[in-house]
Amino acid sequence: MWMEEVDEFFKGYMPYYVLIFLPLFIIISPINPIQASHEFPIYRMQHFDLHGIPHGSRSASFNLEARSLTNWKSLRHCVVARIKDLTIDQFRDIRVKAGALLIIVPDDLSVLSKEEKQHISILENTIMSQEVSIPIYFIRDSPEFSEISTEIAEHSAVNDLKKSAAEALFSSIAANGYQVVVSPSTPSIRKDVKIATIQGQLVANSLKDKKISTIAIVAHYDSFGIAPELSFGADSNGSGMVIMFELIRLFSELYEDSKTHGKYNIIFLLTGGGKINYMGSKKWLEDQLDSLDGSIIHESAYIICLDTLAHSDSLYMHVSKPPKEGTSSHSFYKELKAVADRLSNLTVEGVHKKINLADDILAWEHERFSIRRLPSFTLSTVKTYRDNHRNSILDVKNSLNVDRLVQITRVIAETLANQIYNISNKAILGKVFDIDRSHIEAWLDIIGNQPRSTQILSNKDNYLLKIFRDYFDKHLIDTKVFYASPDKRDPEFNFYDVTKSTVNIYSVKPAVFDLFLTLAIAVYITTIYFLIQKFPAFYNLACCLTSSAKMR
Repeated sequence: MWMEEVDEFFKGYMPYYVLIFLPLFIIISPINPIQASHEFPIYRMQHFDLHGIPHGSRSASFNLEARSLTNWKSLRHCVVARIKDLTIDQFRDIRVKAGALLIIVPDDLSVLSKEEKQHISILENTIMSQEVSIPIYFIRDSPEFSEISTEIAEHSAVNDLKKSAAEALFSSIAANGYQVVVSPSTPSIRKDVKIATIQGQLVANSLKDKKISTIAIVAHYDSFGIAPELSFGADSNGSGMVIMFELIRLFSELYEDSKTHGKYNIIFLLTGGGKINYMGSKKWLEDQLDSLDGSIIHESAYIICLDTLAHSDSLYMHVSKPPKEGTSSHSFYKELKAVADRLSNLTVEGVHKKINLADDILAWEHERFSIRRLPSFTLSTVKTYRDNHRNSILDVKNSLNVDRLVQITRVIAETLANQIYNISNKAILGKVFDIDRSHIEAWLDIIGNQPRSTQILSNKDNYLLKIFRDYFDKHLIDTKVFYASPDKRDPEFNFYDVTKSTVNIYSVKPAVFDLFLTLAIAVYITTIYFLIQKFPAFYNLACCLTSSAKMR
């Protein structure tokens, strides 16, 4: 009789009780399934080819268990580390033995100490110089992710402190872990790459009995760092661009009036691909010198390249060949020193470096012009092209010295004015221009808050390039845009299409927990099975015990 009642309960009523109570148990459960899953934007390491040589991380997707710097062991683990804690030796070990690397970057890089910045800069350079096959991503620090990274580190530390195997086993069962999942599309070579170079000019009054020389002012607009989406390049080369835009504003006002026309034509050239061997300048030179329109650059007095101009109080004039006495370049150098002494505390120094034609990578942009036997030099506040400051994610707007940038802008502008207008009266030296600090700061806001890696700006319709083009159209004449694309048969460079993605982080139990849970479920089911099979015996035993108790 009782067996029939039990059978009727399970068949008739049990499904309804399950439908009612199971959702209630889930709702009141202390474990929130929403909190077990987290999603964050992440930024992939550089991935490009230059002259057939691969650079950066070659992989993009992974699904691995998160471990700290001190507790990872194999290819099954994704190492989660803060960039200031990661050492070069640890990275070299990770890239060979781990499955992936997720690097935490401070949200505000400008607050780091000098020692921390130096460590990160060296680490960036080392990582980029290594062959990397594992996926490497960067994530901005945040309170939510900081909590997760702390739990990962604490879990590792607790395991290391266990004194016995039993304690370690119990800790493994009780602890929570994290699974890191990144699943973007497979990186492929981009076919739509167009690196823009923008040209505009100011034309001097024509003189029948005298040839008009040209001064070219060049600056590349792209930035470089270990991750394209984190490369803001406020100084390299945001400062060079800002100075160019201020020079355009100042000299365009003078050239508008026929009474204040200078004796030189001025070409302004905003080039792309500066961080990939100055491909924009190379393409522009090929178009100019190998065509009938190349005469304007053939008649150049000199070409000034602006690069990283707010890093120090020393201004260096980099040349491939020391300018001879009496040349326009030599005259500019002497004028630059005189103006700097009069207007500022800047020291001006010439730096000579020969071009090594055996090298695939050029040191400075002026070398592209020097190879074509055009008089050129680069103005910069870094003494060597190997300075890591030129290629770092640490180069952000909040770290840039605006006062220094304004000062250097004034020195360069006054030096050019002295030569263009042949100013020899010492009473007015350094008083031609009034530098507009608000104009400089406005451009810094536009430039310094946008990542400007070549990959990001290589779209023909990029809105930032449209802003630059509109500014050229407003102040200059004969504005043109030249595009450089990789050759289809033998490309000098290739970009890949994954620069950022999304990481999903799930709170999970370790595999050993699943094993013990499986064993516990098996024991539970077995127990229930035998209880049901032997229920009559248990029932009779209970009845006997109950009868005995009543008789007493």
